[in-house]
Amino acid sequence: MRGVVIAVGGIDTGIGKTAATGQLARYFAEKGLQVITQKIVQTGCEGISEDIVEHRRIMGSDLQEVDLDGSTCPYVFRFPASPHLAAALEGSEIDFMEIRRRTFRLQLRYDLVLLEGVGGLLVPLTPELLFADYVRDAGYGLVLVSSSRLGSINHTLLSLEACASRGIEVRGVVYNRFFEADELIASDTRKVIAAALKRYGFGNAPLVDLDAEGRLSDPEALVRIINPQND
Repeated sequence: MRGVVIAVGGIDTGIGKTAATGQLARYFAEKGLQVITQKIVQTGCEGISEDIVEHRRIMGSDLQEVDLDGSTCPYVFRFPASPHLAAALEGSEIDFMEIRRRTFRLQLRYDLVLLEGVGGLLVPLTPELLFADYVRDAGYGLVLVSSSRLGSINHTLLSLEACASRGIEVRGVVYNRFFEADELIASDTRKVIAAALKRYGFGNAPLVDLDAEGRLSDPEALVRIINPQND
């Protein structure tokens, strides 16, 4: 195995993509893979991407050379907004081919590249290109991060529908229970998401809980994220 890229997208902003990406990276690194994370665009900070810093903290590692030279996040903008707006406010444009080239160079060095998105799947990277379209065009599989909070059913089903309509392979769903306030809602939401995965043709994708302490449940099922044929 060499150079596999899996995108990590969320049903909304602030849903737990960064924690999920870091935990997945840590899990696969502990399995012996050479793993690196990448952030497609970071807004709301300066210098090194704060999400990359959080990934490394979760992974228990220092910042890497590819972090310091910007390879793992080539675009960082100060204004906390959608990338197309944050870039415009700084008089800049996002060259998505430059992101692709950076990812390719990481693929040459690592077994697995986890590419964290920004906001939800339909956030514009540029006025013409949505994150979901970028993932589709690159041919990456995707892990979707959902949650147990009220409203997640609607957001999750819309996200799965967006993937199905674009031909994006959903490799798994991380169900973030950090926001859990009502067990009945959380349990029902999880059942609806599991049924929707089958209905949209992603029945082999694992649905894995991420608890409030950042632990992933059923870690063995996570193997199917990088090897969908593994049952």
